[in-house]
Amino acid sequence: MSSLHYACIMAGGSGERFWPMSRARTPKHLLRLLSDRTLVEETVRRVGAVVPPENLFVLTNEVQLPATREALAGLVPPDQIVAEPAKRDTAPAAALATALVRARGGERAALALLPADAFIADRGAFGRQLAAALPRAAASSALLTIAIQPNHPATGFGYLELGPELARGEAGVFRQVSRFVEKPDAATAARYLAEGRHAWNAGMFFWSVGSFLAEADRHAPELAAFVRGFPAGDASAYLADRFPRLPKISVDYAIMEKAAAVETLLAAFDWDDVGLWTALPRHLPKDAAGNAVRGPVFTSRAEGNIAVSNGRAIALCGVRDLVVVETPDAVLVCHRDAVEDIKKIVQQLPPGLQ
Repeated sequence: MSSLHYACIMAGGSGERFWPMSRARTPKHLLRLLSDRTLVEETVRRVGAVVPPENLFVLTNEVQLPATREALAGLVPPDQIVAEPAKRDTAPAAALATALVRARGGERAALALLPADAFIADRGAFGRQLAAALPRAAASSALLTIAIQPNHPATGFGYLELGPELARGEAGVFRQVSRFVEKPDAATAARYLAEGRHAWNAGMFFWSVGSFLAEADRHAPELAAFVRGFPAGDASAYLADRFPRLPKISVDYAIMEKAAAVETLLAAFDWDDVGLWTALPRHLPKDAAGNAVRGPVFTSRAEGNIAVSNGRAIALCGVRDLVVVETPDAVLVCHRDAVEDIKKIVQQLPPGLQ
């Protein structure tokens, strides 16, 4: 892998849907949901098989900075875990990532911008595709994405409409992206699945610094100015002053949907964004009655439940289709069909429980 190839991991989400385990200071990517490692640590280890530590940045926020540095101690140099000084969106994060890489590697450098909280079990396939996407991004004026082949008609993801095949190799197939599609309704999602011309947008992006700047000059000049003005040395004062003034907008809206050329690499690895408690049964062992449990959980005539204990025993008797999560200071009891409403509960809680 070239010394001009970098990776930047976005690790600043709120993770309200995984309350009571996730909190403002420890959101989903800082939880050990599926293994004895946090999701951000798993992500760094996957990426670290391809990109060396000195070329790896993690973007978080000031509240989560201590916990993120603790989770990644020995994996990422502390000064390469950067706190955004204000809550913006993915376009400012993309600009910050590009600015950090430009300050190190110049405009010929290429980077991967990846979320911290996806679950990917096949690290080998992911690494091979990461190693293929970075040099293609470096050699092209196009912006690249990763496309996930749908396995059900999901309405919670944005989609990519796939165009002609551009290249094929050992690492997979690159195709043109005809357009980005908003989150569809159920009927449209079912049609996309049947037609086979659409894929999920996983929020994984690749570009060279020069290509990002060219598109930002045309569509988001304030982002381009931020990248070009970013200092090579201590950038803390510049970041504190300029970042909060960037527009609050996603990189899809600001750049990707308007870009002259977007390509996608069809994922050859498994992928799960683990967006809700109801995603856990896909990865946790289940008993004969379909209960997915972690920790000391005991059941009698209980079916289809999800139960996670962080210490105290949970007993489920004669209930079905519940989500029960125990932490030292809070307990969640929720029907599986209502997990989307957990964030509404979080908004009612006192600050100490959020």
